[in-house]
Amino acid sequence: MNYRVVKGAGVFAVCAAIAACATDPYGEGWVTLFDGTSLNNWYTIGDANWRIEAGAVVADKLTGKNNGFLVTNKMYRDFQLRAEFWVSDDANSGIYMRCGNPQVITDRICYEANIFDQRKDPTYGTGALVHIAKVDPMPKAGGKWNTYDITIKGDRIVVVLNGVKTVDIVDNKFSQGRIGLQYGAGVVKFRKVQIKEL
Repeated sequence: MNYRVVKGAGVFAVCAAIAACATDPYGEGWVTLFDGTSLNNWYTIGDANWRIEAGAVVADKLTGKNNGFLVTNKMYRDFQLRAEFWVSDDANSGIYMRCGNPQVITDRICYEANIFDQRKDPTYGTGALVHIAKVDPMPKAGGKWNTYDITIKGDRIVVVLNGVKTVDIVDNKFSQGRIGLQYGAGVVKFRKVQIKEL
């Protein structure tokens, strides 16, 4: 594992330094992966009951034993990703990135920006990159709409949750792959998922 925490830079300085922030999520270079009406940019694996309701993609139960994922049809290397999500207090979810195996999504072979307020070990709960970058104190996401803004460029990873930077590291384990939205427990909703390749 090769990573280091990058200290002393605010979120705006970080974004400027890696040329990844945009003031308008619908501006030049941005692609909408989920617009509230179609899952054409995604395929499903696992056992979640994903469906579209009221402009969001929703899951609230497993139909089998395995977590469920929406996975992008396309692979990505360097990008900025914005996603709005709503979860219940007891939800287990996350955004998985650079997943190299299109049929296997886990936090050991992908980067996972966690959404898990009730995780037994809160150091890798909501706002953290599981197994890689801890968060302290852990923010809570349950019961409200939230926004993840995640930038990966080369080996630099910056995670911003609701305008607050929770992760800023250098890590080189995974170089490219697909993006996955997870359902593990509770109620999980995603809307307005957009990406800009860098």
